[in-house]
Amino acid sequence: MIDALLQAAAHLFTAQALAYLALGTAIGLTFGAVPGLGGTTALALLIPLTFGMDETAAIILVGGIMGAVPFGGSVSAILLNTPGVAPNAATCFDGYPLARQGKAGMAIGAAAAASSLGGLIGVLAMILVIPLAKRIVLLFGPPEFFMLAVLGLSAIAVSTGGKLLRGLISGGLGLILAFIGYDDISGGLRYTAGIEYLWDGVQLVPALIGLFAIAEMIHLSISGGTVARTDKAVTVSHVFDGVKAVFANLGTLLRGSAIGTFIGAVPGVGGTVASFLSYTLAQQISKDPESFGKGNIQGVIAPEAANNAKDGGSLLPTLAFGIPGSAEMAVFLGVLILHGLEPGPTLLLEHEDVIFGLVLALSLSCVLASAIGLLVAGQLARLTRTDVHYLVPVVIAVALVGAYALRSSLGDVLEALAFGVIGYLMVRFDYPRVTMIIALVLGGIAERGYHQSLMMSDGSFGIFFTRPVSNVLLALIVISVALPGLRLLTRTMRKRQMEEGSR
Repeated sequence: MIDALLQAAAHLFTAQALAYLALGTAIGLTFGAVPGLGGTTALALLIPLTFGMDETAAIILVGGIMGAVPFGGSVSAILLNTPGVAPNAATCFDGYPLARQGKAGMAIGAAAAASSLGGLIGVLAMILVIPLAKRIVLLFGPPEFFMLAVLGLSAIAVSTGGKLLRGLISGGLGLILAFIGYDDISGGLRYTAGIEYLWDGVQLVPALIGLFAIAEMIHLSISGGTVARTDKAVTVSHVFDGVKAVFANLGTLLRGSAIGTFIGAVPGVGGTVASFLSYTLAQQISKDPESFGKGNIQGVIAPEAANNAKDGGSLLPTLAFGIPGSAEMAVFLGVLILHGLEPGPTLLLEHEDVIFGLVLALSLSCVLASAIGLLVAGQLARLTRTDVHYLVPVVIAVALVGAYALRSSLGDVLEALAFGVIGYLMVRFDYPRVTMIIALVLGGIAERGYHQSLMMSDGSFGIFFTRPVSNVLLALIVISVALPGLRLLTRTMRKRQMEEGSR
């Protein structure tokens, strides 16, 4: 292992390899920041371009892209409430309010530090856990997927900021939207209203672009002014305040990284679920949960750490068994196969130096992308002082191009516009958007896991309560649902004790 690591380092720290790494990082930052593109699109476009490259150089280039995409997406999420890629949607909830308060530099600094550290933790965990990878992956079947989805859905009760009824309505709408299209079990069409585009269901990325980017641009164009509502000048010093905030909230960073690594290792779940679970857990255990959604720096640290850490986790099933942990990893499999590297145990045994080259490239890319972000954060933060009437048409145009570029579908553009109107109405009437997104992401996973579990057990619900991992997840669900009530009870008791003590 040490020999392979040293050999990989020798390959990486050459002028040519570092140039490929820098190129991959720049591509990743760009594709991450443009709404709707992301790492999957970047890798898909680059697959034919890597055909004539050496396998090590190709892996380094790909590692640079994958490491930089998450932070690139956080920049647009913070500055413009526009998630560059789907997992960055959770960063919008507190990153954008910080930008509105003139603290965009601080939010970017926190995102940069959390992204790089989370990525390093995820990669380190991947290296340590590879010997146990098979057992971990095989622990998750349909019942566990169902329980994991329910755990995410239970977070709706605590992610509404005191608007429980409106949050439940929003979450219910998200669940309804999640069930549109083909039924994965029966194969029948549901709720499509005869529209062929809806046969494949509601597409997540155009929905996110509409709910956040376009909805916010509509809102800004009506209200006028600038993104930042403060007269304070945006200074570079705020960036390092954000970096300090990450080290002041190490618990949030470590929890987010652990969640990202764990969720990333579960095939088919992905970074969006990891980011939202990390965000809602940080809100649940916070001493001031009401501050989330209003500019709490922990709301930036938690999802960004999980978002970058999930890449390390996703590598486990991808490299060890050829099971992609996400869409991005599915495209990455294509890169490996193109260069004659067959994923599986043989890859780990015969091409260990290539694997460690990818690990080092991914780690350095996380750090390099964050360093670039810190260097230009002051200039990027000044975007929030731009008059919205100049900003709105540019952002909407880029957002719609991003929505189209993902699948070259005009239907995705129309969906983004429709969700933009829905998102604006939710902002206008103060309905939380986070609950709709959580339900939209997890609804399909929950339904699929539920039906598959009952098919496995011949209709017996006992399958959900007789498996160890399911029981652990069930306990977490109970804690998640009970925690808000316990917190309210504790506050009531403290208030009574203070009133009695003052008499």
